[in-house]
Amino acid sequence: MKILKLDESCISNPKSETLRLSNSIFRISDLRCRIRPISKSAALKRLLAVALVLLPLALFGQQGLDPSLLLEAPIDAWPTYHGDYSGRHYSSLNQINASNVKGLSLSWIWRGNFTSGGAIVGGEGTDEFNGPGVVKAIPLMVNGVLYFSTPDNAFAVDARTGRTIWHYFWKTQGGIHIGNRGMGMYGNWLFFETPDNYLVSLDATTGKERWHKMIADVKQEYFSTPAPLVIRNHVIVGMGGDSLDVPGWLESRDPDTGEIQWTWNVTPRPGEPGSETWPDAYSMAHGGGMPWQPPTYDPDVNLLYVPTGNPNPVMAGQSRNGDNLYTASIVALNPDTGKMVWYFQASPHDTHDWDATQVPILFDAV
Repeated sequence: MKILKLDESCISNPKSETLRLSNSIFRISDLRCRIRPISKSAALKRLLAVALVLLPLALFGQQGLDPSLLLEAPIDAWPTYHGDYSGRHYSSLNQINASNVKGLSLSWIWRGNFTSGGAIVGGEGTDEFNGPGVVKAIPLMVNGVLYFSTPDNAFAVDARTGRTIWHYFWKTQGGIHIGNRGMGMYGNWLFFETPDNYLVSLDATTGKERWHKMIADVKQEYFSTPAPLVIRNHVIVGMGGDSLDVPGWLESRDPDTGEIQWTWNVTPRPGEPGSETWPDAYSMAHGGGMPWQPPTYDPDVNLLYVPTGNPNPVMAGQSRNGDNLYTASIVALNPDTGKMVWYFQASPHDTHDWDATQVPILFDAV
């Protein structure tokens, strides 16, 4: 058996023809290229070198996320939207500091394809949004791979080279394509939300869709931008939208099946605590308070801290007299049951679209 090597001068020649050797077809740039035999030992060395490069890349996506990383300050990974559960967006890494930051130089540039061309395609719609491809997400970084999303798109990119590993494209039913905050991860499964209000789960290794589930109806002017938060076997999902007077809620989904585990309504229902802060059942049921900011979590006390948005009608309080709980509030929930433990309302009867959707940052006080 002869092992053949094409001369490097072939690569730069734009011509393209086909060469048949034995029963194999080789496509080369020009028949004038020289073909030189190489030894088996040299070929094995080259194959080994290629394997040493490709094997770690293949293993990155297969290892999945070690759940213990979610409980630690981000050093070797950025496994969730906030970096960790605290919301601090802080890492103690110090290799880059004030004295050497000026020496940083460009390593690579990633240019995204935001169309369905060459992508893994899913979705309930038939449309492709033709707006600009703007990345507003905070990428996850797990096992050397960056995972991030934009409206209708999800990507896996090699953090070392900028090479796109896979691209998933969602065909949309519509919705407001204002941006997407990012993804959540559970083991080797990824989760992101779409502008037409679906939660989509992908295989992190291949980018293939596992399932998708509707969060809310796009016809009611909901749109979904949050990065899902994963707490044990709960995928915490919120949404946005105040173009119409519609209710807001937070829900927990099963990461395996996507089925709803619990739902917490931002505005109470008649007879529930807080209902006395609304004039009637109609205003409660249409009161908004969208939880569009990814929440934070304290594992020591097992509490999920949810910031909520403005009440509806937005900037018009005449039809909703009262404090309008639990809009414009920080609410502490049990993530296993969705039951509220306590709340603090920052802006009672908000008529200025102030919200309370700032990140609830957790820290140890002295």
